[in-house]
Amino acid sequence: MEYMFETEYLRIRKFEIGDAKCLYENHLEEEVKRWIPNESYADMEETKGAIKFYVDCVNDRHLPYVLAVELKETGELIGDTGVNEVEGNSNEVEIGYGICKKYSGNGYATELLKAMTEFVTGTFGINVLYGRVMRGNNASVRVLEKNGYEFVKEEFGAEDDPYGNGMLIYKKEC
Repeated sequence: MEYMFETEYLRIRKFEIGDAKCLYENHLEEEVKRWIPNESYADMEETKGAIKFYVDCVNDRHLPYVLAVELKETGELIGDTGVNEVEGNSNEVEIGYGICKKYSGNGYATELLKAMTEFVTGTFGINVLYGRVMRGNNASVRVLEKNGYEFVKEEFGAEDDPYGNGMLIYKKEC
């Protein structure tokens, strides 16, 4: 298996169709549905279609660039990470990450975000990254802040904020 990069505890790689069941189940978790409600898949077919799309994007080296996150110790798929272009500016990306509940609270998200930020800046030459977090998702805010992302503004009315609570926007310039 080819890994894009590794951290102390994680391996980050392209998705494979065999990841569909685990990815689908990870995105059904209540925490995912609560904090990133637009990231749940309707069924296994949609999940497989998303994986094919992610693999094509990675193979073609274009955004969105979404990768699988596995635990080194077991090889288990425990999350995903990716970047996408900020609308209207190809020199800036929004970064996202998620670790399934079973492995939350172990510092993996912080480790992942640090490594993914370095990977994106080195691979794509993009030096401005944003993290968007739904108000109330304090764990994700801490992950961003531990990695040097700074709060820049609050946004209301975003389509990925179905509750209308507001999105906190963080920025990092590398």
